[in-house]
Amino acid sequence: MEVGTLRERASELPTEPGVYQFQAGETVLYVGKAVDLRSRVRSYADPRSDRIAQMVARAESLEVAVTDTETQALLLEANLIKRHQPRYNVRLKDDKSYPLVQLTEHDVPRIEITREPNDAATVFGPFTDKGRIETVVKAIRHVYGLRGCSDHKYQGRERPCLDYEMGLCTAPCTGEIDAESYREDVEAAIRFFEGETGVLADPLRRKMETASQEQAFERAANLRDQLDVVETIHDDSERAVAGGSDEVVADVLGVAVDGDRATVARLRSERGQLVDRSRHSLEAPDEADGGDRVAALLSAFLPQYYAERPLPDAVLLSERPADDDVVAWLEREGVAVRVPGAGREATLVDLALKNARQGPVDGDPLGVLGEKLGIDRPRRIEGFDVSHSQGKAVVGSNVCFVDGSAETSDYRRKRLTDRNDDYANMRELIEWRAVRALEGRDDRPDPDLLLIDGGEGQLGAAMDALDKTGWDVPVVALAKDRELVITPDRVFDWPSDAEHLHVCQRGRDEAHRFAVQYHQQLRDDVSTALDGISGVGPQTRKRLLRRFGSVENVRDASKADLQDVDGVGKKTAAKLAERL
Repeated sequence: MEVGTLRERASELPTEPGVYQFQAGETVLYVGKAVDLRSRVRSYADPRSDRIAQMVARAESLEVAVTDTETQALLLEANLIKRHQPRYNVRLKDDKSYPLVQLTEHDVPRIEITREPNDAATVFGPFTDKGRIETVVKAIRHVYGLRGCSDHKYQGRERPCLDYEMGLCTAPCTGEIDAESYREDVEAAIRFFEGETGVLADPLRRKMETASQEQAFERAANLRDQLDVVETIHDDSERAVAGGSDEVVADVLGVAVDGDRATVARLRSERGQLVDRSRHSLEAPDEADGGDRVAALLSAFLPQYYAERPLPDAVLLSERPADDDVVAWLEREGVAVRVPGAGREATLVDLALKNARQGPVDGDPLGVLGEKLGIDRPRRIEGFDVSHSQGKAVVGSNVCFVDGSAETSDYRRKRLTDRNDDYANMRELIEWRAVRALEGRDDRPDPDLLLIDGGEGQLGAAMDALDKTGWDVPVVALAKDRELVITPDRVFDWPSDAEHLHVCQRGRDEAHRFAVQYHQQLRDDVSTALDGISGVGPQTRKRLLRRFGSVENVRDASKADLQDVDGVGKKTAAKLAERL
């Protein structure tokens, strides 16, 4: 946008509060708020940095929205930044969601680990180490027998399932335990997560000692390992007290800047105990407000973060935000904003700073990968592979990683045309994904990057499918022999310890595993007599193989286990046992 055009456009704007957007076509380059739109936009005719000058030069148009108050402008700006992720804004990038433990709202609550808790459930966490919390939940189920099954499996049962036989559930579904006793066990689990470690540790210790006396040393060792995790899951270092007597919830923020990136660490204290930790990455341009970078970054972070979240009673900061409007907004909403100088609150701020100084979230390998490939940060990556035996039982896999973590609910698999042609198979697989996306028949978001297991031939086949369908998504391939990342334009040979290479390898390896697993299942399916058993149709056959993994395992299963599979009744289970 020419300087003269910008000045002319600014002269037409009102002198009221509002939000402005610089755009290039439909792409939002920058979003800002203003107490006086006319004055603020006019200032961009003489930009304060090369970076902003580049933004103005790229801009083709300017959109504004007038608001009634400065607070409305502040919140609208935050929402627009979150929605459009403009390149030239300081942008908040959340780290991946941490696992939580929830006890559902049912009359007979279910315990489970989730990243998306139900609103009505009793939720604890988040926890940073999924493996450790899985150990804790397993220990709870061993000691208190809380159910972990779905509602579908729970309802209408005539006999307890395998979890009961394994000592993981007290089988409230069939009345093996009465409702009152089960509720007491649930309350015991809740007391543990609220900090009463002995509720779980003491029974585990007794079980361990009994196993040792019975010379069941392997079981005793497993119980010992569970006990170690249970006794340390409530870290004493997280029991610092923050806030005044009337402040139930306090957030503690620390900021560390490294070059053009910054990390904000947030600790949450509820009733004197730290209950949540998270880290967030920000871009940190040198010219941020022309003053102290940390203060400017806090001004950007606070409204973006809290625009979509409940406000705490207090916010403890390492520095006061540069934008007084942000502080005024928080205080009007009843949030105390403090920069503690000494005492326990200052200790908490130091702890937040220590967390922030660990660096960007996971080193942000996705950001590095996007930079290396010349694309936006690929938050959502989908991996593809093909598996077959000499052209028989040909299948394709489509796995998904979001923010570096496997999103198994978004995994898909596809039976392909039987042929011994890897390139044609990959072309068919990618075309299938693209057509479903373009026609709106796939309920998943479009990926930011397609990752192909293979070399130049597989990449070329994928590109042919993209060209044919018109689906515009970046695509790369990762060859197994030398771990080369192949793009349409060049080949990358990254160091073996590069985190951004590891991102690609995880996606490639998972796509391969998922494809081979499905191929083996189909191969077993073809080679058995399941088709000839009355009552076992295609869907039931799939459920049996999905549950037991192979026909051999179906053969070894008891009639009771077979009846746990949806669609298998007593007669069908008997026929399966007789036939196999």
